[in-house]
Amino acid sequence: MAKGPRYRRPLRRRVEGKTNYHRRLKLLKSKSIRAVIRASNNHIIIQLIESKSGGDKILVSAFSRELIKNFGWKANTGNIPAAYLTGYLAGLRAKKQNITQAILDLGIFYHHNRVLAAFKGLIEAGIDIPYREEFFPENFEDRINGSHIENYAKYLKSEDPEKYQQIFSGYLKKKKIDPLKMGQLFSTTLKTIENNA
Repeated sequence: MAKGPRYRRPLRRRVEGKTNYHRRLKLLKSKSIRAVIRASNNHIIIQLIESKSGGDKILVSAFSRELIKNFGWKANTGNIPAAYLTGYLAGLRAKKQNITQAILDLGIFYHHNRVLAAFKGLIEAGIDIPYREEFFPENFEDRINGSHIENYAKYLKSEDPEKYQQIFSGYLKKKKIDPLKMGQLFSTTLKTIENNA
């Protein structure tokens, strides 16, 4: 460990890998509303935050668990389609509060594709957030609507039915969802969000 009169211990959240203080300071100096996207293994949280001297004020928030409670989503809330739907929900709520612009606050960037899917949902809901087009990977639209899950399920069902039953057991037994109809579930939930958000 470093020692000496000039040694300064780094801030705790930086050591834990939770906060990049240099990037955070730049975001705060911009005085823009921040679109904060955080992903855990099972959920997505999206907040639009206004920074004030007394502390941050959350203007809009959306949590992926709301998809199950209020909008008829039956699948896992930690996958790419659920991330997109959560972003879309947050964007529609923001527009209702006359928030049309924000800047992206990624923090320490984990769960790459799910965060990008949530970001895409915010943009397609009508929130103006600056970004470059190459930010999104190729064929990302196919992953957003769940067709990659459908294709993998079709492949496994024809090639290895036993592995299909094993991998999709959570969908088939517990939640009674057909993984071959993920695209249909996605579009139904999207319409429900548009009508009820």
